[in-house]
Amino acid sequence: MSDQPGVFCFRQDLRLADNVGWRTAVDSGHPVLACYVLDDQTPGDWVMGGASRWWLHHSLTSLATDIRKLGGTLHILSGPWADTIGELAKGVNAAGVYWARGYEPHFVEQEQRLNATLKEHDISARRFRGTLLFEPEEVRTLNGDPYKVFTPFWKACRKKEAPGECVPPPKKVTFSEADIDGTSIDALELLPTRPDWAAGLRETWKPGEAGAWERLDAFIAGPAGRYHDTRDKPAEHGTSMLSPHLHFGEISPRQVWNAAMASGQDDAGLNVFLSEIGWREFSYHLLHHWPTLPEDPFRDTFVRFPWRRDGASLRAWQRGQTGIPIVDAGMRQLWHTGWMHNRVRMIVASLLVKNVLVHWRDGEDWFWDTLVDADLASNAAGWQWVAGSGADAAPYFRIFNPVTQSAKFDPQGDYLRRWVPEIAKLPKKYIHDPSAAPAEVLKAADVRLGDTYPRAIVDLKETRQRALDAYQQIKKPA
Repeated sequence: MSDQPGVFCFRQDLRLADNVGWRTAVDSGHPVLACYVLDDQTPGDWVMGGASRWWLHHSLTSLATDIRKLGGTLHILSGPWADTIGELAKGVNAAGVYWARGYEPHFVEQEQRLNATLKEHDISARRFRGTLLFEPEEVRTLNGDPYKVFTPFWKACRKKEAPGECVPPPKKVTFSEADIDGTSIDALELLPTRPDWAAGLRETWKPGEAGAWERLDAFIAGPAGRYHDTRDKPAEHGTSMLSPHLHFGEISPRQVWNAAMASGQDDAGLNVFLSEIGWREFSYHLLHHWPTLPEDPFRDTFVRFPWRRDGASLRAWQRGQTGIPIVDAGMRQLWHTGWMHNRVRMIVASLLVKNVLVHWRDGEDWFWDTLVDADLASNAAGWQWVAGSGADAAPYFRIFNPVTQSAKFDPQGDYLRRWVPEIAKLPKKYIHDPSAAPAEVLKAADVRLGDTYPRAIVDLKETRQRALDAYQQIKKPA
């Protein structure tokens, strides 16, 4: 075996199982130098948010422990990704550098720079498939164009060859003994300190590869077969909650796919669940082909949309103090756990961009900072979908009524009582809309609107019409 190391760079693939690049580096005949580079030089507004940084700290700690059990070290570095990896490879006289593909726009530029550096120094560069089932270039229309609508996109994906067998983790690894001037995970300062707002995250999540499998196993054994029925009910544990584990690559979509297909669960639930994996694929497909998706409306007409600046309403929304229970419940769940039920995500987003007319970018930015599953592709595509400006978007005139949505999907008010305890004593008839409750009902429930619980920041009927009027403005020729 050559003494020249093979450098494997973990990115959004923080796992040892079904990691083709990692396994290839281990089997290359060279001792492996495992590393992770924290790059806070991301252009624009997309430096990793606070909740994601909390998750990354614990995910790296878990991965480092798993590597230590194999007799090695996960070397932690910080700096511009391409430059840092290039300098490392030159410094250790690497035989090759291995990494999984990134799909975010800045990853593309980074990989081009790294390839140029490695080529200049005659170091082998090996890039592997990333965190998707299907690479964006692989799924195109008959005309060779990228898809803009989910349903035909997913049908085309399902016609392709099914994901193959997962790659087992190596049982034995020969690690490089090169002396690396790295840092510690703690020194990256990823955790909040003053104040420490992460107590709810700690009680909700177990980041890392083992935690991902616990989530998947619990989902497969529980609601997977009923997913089509349970996924819209926020009071139930009806979804997989795998999104942060998938985002950080603690589990691969292929592992999830194969486990679901082998589960023997009801096809109705599994097919809907797999289509949600498909939406994740579609979001990355859009980001790859339209890299300005996080900043610019996909539909050009929305450049002229008359968004409003309303800092007071935006702050009330962020704090879960809108006076609209389902919205407040979702925003408080987000702040406490770093996650929000998907149905509720659509409801809270609709209120902000359609009833309040605050720009979807403001909502996208808040989710980016507070979600543990903050994913550039899914976050951007989701907000543009709700706003009506995105690909395959909900029509702008489809405006969620949060009161009727709440009554439909949380009929007993259990989700509301969990996250908005101020109104917990209200009967289910009024808990979705306290403003409709008679004075004696409010008094009996110890609810004083404008005091113990805020009055609604918008009139839903009036603001719905205002949104429709605004949409009519941009439909007119410029």
